[in-house]
Amino acid sequence: MSWKSAVACLVLLAALVVLALDRLAPSDPGSGNASGVVTRVVDGDTVHVRIGGDDEAVRYIGVDTPETVKPGTPVQCFGKAASAYNHRLVEGQPVRLRFDAERRDRYGRLLAYVYRDRDGLFVNAALVRGGYATTLTIAPNTAHARQFSALERRARRGRRGLWRACPAG
Repeated sequence: MSWKSAVACLVLLAALVVLALDRLAPSDPGSGNASGVVTRVVDGDTVHVRIGGDDEAVRYIGVDTPETVKPGTPVQCFGKAASAYNHRLVEGQPVRLRFDAERRDRYGRLLAYVYRDRDGLFVNAALVRGGYATTLTIAPNTAHARQFSALERRARRGRRGLWRACPAG
């Protein structure tokens, strides 16, 4: 085996080890990531995920969808569409959660960037891209704030989703 072939094999082996370790990493909400299955979609930006033996409420970081279930608040324009889209994206699906600086909000929900396992779809970004969500940047959880802002500008310019359907949008 040549030196170049050996190096190429080592690089490939290292990449496979990294992927395997990511898959085998413990699903620990205290770490930087977790894996689980969506057990219930609450609305457009909140789901429940079974992580290990626990059912955790998970609020998507960086995005906000129109309200559909908030007590004392009427269903907002495009709220049902955003909730239905979130159902189609993740209900019953295995997902990976990536955390930012803060793990939980004041209501005890996990705060996460959510990725669909089967294809790696970044759910938070998909909601903004399609016009189902607006950006909601709350420091210190700002890892994807610029990305979400750019996606929102494109959705607004393209009059996608709530930007077409809602009077203020």
